[in-house]
Amino acid sequence: MEVGASMAMQARAPGAGAGAGGRRGAFLGWEKQARVGSLRVGGAAGAAAVAVRAPGTKSVAPLCCVRASRGSSHNSVDEALLLKRKSEEVLFHLNGRCIYLVGMMGSGKSTVGKILAEVLGYSCFDSDKLVEQAVGMPSVAQIFKVHSEAFFRENESNVLRDLSSMRRLVVATGGGAVIRPINWNYMKKGLSVWLDVPLDALAKRIAQVGTASRPLLDQPSDDPYTVAFTKLSMLAEQRGEAYANADARVSLEEIAAKQGHSDVSKLTPTDIAIEALLQIGNFVTEHPTIHGQVGDLQVDSQSRRIQTL
Repeated sequence: MEVGASMAMQARAPGAGAGAGGRRGAFLGWEKQARVGSLRVGGAAGAAAVAVRAPGTKSVAPLCCVRASRGSSHNSVDEALLLKRKSEEVLFHLNGRCIYLVGMMGSGKSTVGKILAEVLGYSCFDSDKLVEQAVGMPSVAQIFKVHSEAFFRENESNVLRDLSSMRRLVVATGGGAVIRPINWNYMKKGLSVWLDVPLDALAKRIAQVGTASRPLLDQPSDDPYTVAFTKLSMLAEQRGEAYANADARVSLEEIAAKQGHSDVSKLTPTDIAIEALLQIGNFVTEHPTIHGQVGDLQVDSQSRRIQTL
């Protein structure tokens, strides 16, 4: 079912209800605390209007991204200032290009994407949620069950196609979006960032929160960690080269090593977002766009109904 023809989306403003941050948001379980806002892409036919943050609107102060936890307010302020500085360094070079976050399920794309969108003054989208709303079903798991994975993938590509015609978006993609070459054609119109998380950490997190929302992992077992780890290992082998096509890579193991510890579960979403900005900055300075060539909002003729949030 096509999402594209008259899609003109309504997205949550980048600063609304930011809850992804602070030292209390360690990697395991922190996605519960901050999720991309629901995006109303109305109707089963996917024909609704989408409002994207217009260029020139005032960006949200990055301090909103990070909430101080007890005893760590100094660290939180330092992180917020670092986020602000890094975002300012990359913003001009981005020149309106969209950012697509790719990576395995449970890698934190939605949470980190929300932080990046807020500090960059971008709008934030979750492609899985857009597919759910386009086909009129409440979850990816139900789409897989009622239709098929192939049906979901086709609609996922339609969503990415429509988003790729816009600018100033951070898009959290589904874990399997990388397996279709056509999706890379869309994502290469912007900049792609791979959140590379160790499988052990992913399996622990998924086992902790459950697999009901993960149709490729959901199967009865007395040992959800083993099931998750085994399936994730298989998926990683299938998708590893595809993830490596991303323009930038954010390795949680490397971030943890920089901080002097080996447990990636101690990292906060803010830690990961800071590293993402660093890697994005490295890429955009090496691959600048011609000023003015990428407009603030170059959209196709059917995506021009844009309202300023």
